[in-house]
Amino acid sequence: MNLFLEMENPIQPYAWGSRTAIARLLGQPVPADQPQAELWMGAHPKAPSRVWYPDHRQRPDGLMRLDQLLRQDPDALLGKAVSERFGERLPFLFKVLAVEQPLSIQAHPDRTTAEKGFARENALGIALNAPERNYRDDNHKPELVCALTPFEALCGFRAPDAIRSLLAPLWPARWHADLQPLTEAAAAVALRTFYTRLMTMETDKRRELLGHIRPIAEAMAQEHAVYACMTRLFRVYPEDVGVLSPALLHLIGLAPGEALFLPAGCLHAYLNGTGMELMANSDNVLRGGLTPKHVDVPELLQVLRFEPQATEILLPDAITPWENRYPSAAAEFVLSELRLQYGRQATFDQRAALPEILFCIDGQAIVEGTGSGGPTCTLSKGRSIFIPAGHRGYRLGGSAKIYKATVNEALL
Repeated sequence: MNLFLEMENPIQPYAWGSRTAIARLLGQPVPADQPQAELWMGAHPKAPSRVWYPDHRQRPDGLMRLDQLLRQDPDALLGKAVSERFGERLPFLFKVLAVEQPLSIQAHPDRTTAEKGFARENALGIALNAPERNYRDDNHKPELVCALTPFEALCGFRAPDAIRSLLAPLWPARWHADLQPLTEAAAAVALRTFYTRLMTMETDKRRELLGHIRPIAEAMAQEHAVYACMTRLFRVYPEDVGVLSPALLHLIGLAPGEALFLPAGCLHAYLNGTGMELMANSDNVLRGGLTPKHVDVPELLQVLRFEPQATEILLPDAITPWENRYPSAAAEFVLSELRLQYGRQATFDQRAALPEILFCIDGQAIVEGTGSGGPTCTLSKGRSIFIPAGHRGYRLGGSAKIYKATVNEALL
């Protein structure tokens, strides 16, 4: 399988997306006609990439869905170790994420929960594209996001006493008993009790509570980033209890090149910025607010990890003079940043026999297969290629910045 498969990637036009970031990256007219939220590179059945495949027995235009191609020859395209572990599907999904408006407060299930939920909703006859569907596949979804621009996120519960100290100045005096669960000795119990009561609050009380909190948060916005963030969320979702999330979750700003790893059950939301996102091959999302989409509070409460979570900002480790790799706790994926300079060639062997996707975000690179008669292609800004596991290796030359997604060999 000594081929480079050039990719044609679908764009998800979710309402929170940017009209400029992805369009500019792809060299398309700016602004785009509609929001462009995510560029998907991979083989998820919801929106698989298509690849140019040089087999005239396939589609007349030479394009094939990547998920279908992988099923034809998984050992050659995915590698024997990967196909034995993950079956006939690419283990990871690679994205460009362009956040203009806040994403929903959300969490992702672990594998067991996803398998059970997917089977349950199938048995109920809920269509895969139904708005009320929670589980669109049977996979878990750990993920890593790496900032391309300054990137703001909410991620992981704060300690209960920190939440109480941030909410107390905003809370109506007559309802201060609502904050009492946050004084529980066991942090997990405190967080579960408080968050459950908050998410199941009666509609009239919720409206009254938010109406009381909003002007106080606005008045304190200059003093504290948490209240400033709340104020921004109030402008978009004035009656959604998710606007309180900046007091519940860590508010994190990533500089370009910094990253976050999010395990299953971690409550989070992305607020603004553009980044590379790499995850297990799944589209399972349980939402808790800040969205017009389906919110299933009981199911969200089932998947959440109710414990204070320290958030670690990740930086890559230098692997070679041209490759920096981000730490990953997932077997399905690992992300690398490749920096190429004129006059210095970067060489990559394929002894590990793992599939890769290369995506160029700046400059232009020449990709050459090693060995006699190896393939050659040009990888320019906004373009990507799929490199099969059976490839013999390749060299990169030129001046470019490229992100590489592959399987995490250390955990395979």
